[in-house]
Amino acid sequence: MQETWVGATAKQIARAVRRGDTSATQVVADHLDHIAAADPVLSAFRVVRGGEAIVEAEKVDEEEDLANLPLAGVPVAVKENTALAGVPTWNGSAAARGPVAEEDHEVVRRLRGAGAVVVGVTRMPELGLWATTDDETAATRNPWRTDRTPGGSSGGAAAAVASGMVPFAHGNDGLGSIRIPAACCGLVGIKPGRGVVPCQLGADDWYGLTEQGILATTVADAAVGLAVLAGRRPEKLVEPQRLKVAVSLRSPVLGTRLDKPNRDAVAAASRLLVAAGHDAVAADPVYPTSLGLRGLATWFAAACRDAEAAGLDRATLQPRSRRHVALGAWALRRGYVREADRTAWRERSIGFFSDHGVDLMLTPALASVPPRADGWSRRSWRANMIANIRYAPYAAPWNIAGLPALVVPVGLRPDGLPVCVQLVGPPGSELLQLAVAGQFEMAAPWRRHAPTWPRAGATIDQ
Repeated sequence: MQETWVGATAKQIARAVRRGDTSATQVVADHLDHIAAADPVLSAFRVVRGGEAIVEAEKVDEEEDLANLPLAGVPVAVKENTALAGVPTWNGSAAARGPVAEEDHEVVRRLRGAGAVVVGVTRMPELGLWATTDDETAATRNPWRTDRTPGGSSGGAAAAVASGMVPFAHGNDGLGSIRIPAACCGLVGIKPGRGVVPCQLGADDWYGLTEQGILATTVADAAVGLAVLAGRRPEKLVEPQRLKVAVSLRSPVLGTRLDKPNRDAVAAASRLLVAAGHDAVAADPVYPTSLGLRGLATWFAAACRDAEAAGLDRATLQPRSRRHVALGAWALRRGYVREADRTAWRERSIGFFSDHGVDLMLTPALASVPPRADGWSRRSWRANMIANIRYAPYAAPWNIAGLPALVVPVGLRPDGLPVCVQLVGPPGSELLQLAVAGQFEMAAPWRRHAPTWPRAGATIDQ
């Protein structure tokens, strides 16, 4: 019998609870103790549900039949823009906060239905707009180096998972908001393709760009988490037959520079593909200038529509968000946000795989090191835009296309931060991406948690 369940995988915990080797109550208590020690340093959680989580864990323990609960007793965290009954829907700041939710969002209902226990809600930037996570109350910090951001917008989720506060976490991804934090924190992060998991966020899921997904420390946990969110029975991943994988370093944003650690990560992943029996071929998508311009307009307009739908007072928002919303109103007036443009890019993206005869595409996950965790909510809109685009340009096109995409760790940077790559595929390729990521994990296992985490008494790097 182990002393604590902190650091165990979701699958290990669920198996032990189903067998009676431990109780959900003990597992949740262990994790709440760790959250109490770690979160004052990392600020991953907006709300911790201590007493409520213990009560929920006790109910799991009282279940007569746990055999059909794939997440029996597993502590999970929910991102703060997704309704959790009895808790305000914060949306990244007090100014954007919604009322106390009367019922769970469908993905939360599915997690609980699978036996998971929600221990709290994780922080995000205001309105989910940014790839760094902080507000006037706290800056969420990267467990690998606490002077660095864990990314955004699912930054709190990534920090919680990478530090062992939860085995895996729920997140959502509108322009990279699962994959960017996963890459910052050395996690597996999956954004499913359009229609796989119900989204139901804001006015209209950011024009359909946003998807609900999972951040985890192992491929197996990501797979079971995604299956639960999708309302499916978890399936065993099947080792893929010989694949042809396009390898592309080209940035979707003209002028963005790819640093050497991220370039080397793609080379390492290419070698892993070949060693697993696949073919890696150089092939670049064509990213038209109009994609970037229309993508920006859609991003602005999504913020505007969400703010209007929630009845927010723009004057109370952070200056960076206020300008973003104002630009969205301008883009809408000018007619710059069009479904036809998004459909055309989706068709072109799907065509890339058939035109080149490839099954998947491998790209960098990030272009450079994650920025410092340094008060981005107080900085200008321009400073935030430049920082976000320069370090994380590779994720957004696949939201606009509605294609599945996954981030998987492949090593460490010279500065000790993790480095990851991205896999992108045509519609329906989620399990194939997970299977290939599983081959990476078998061939080159990564450190599941940041060094020295889980731990108590941590200090912030200066």
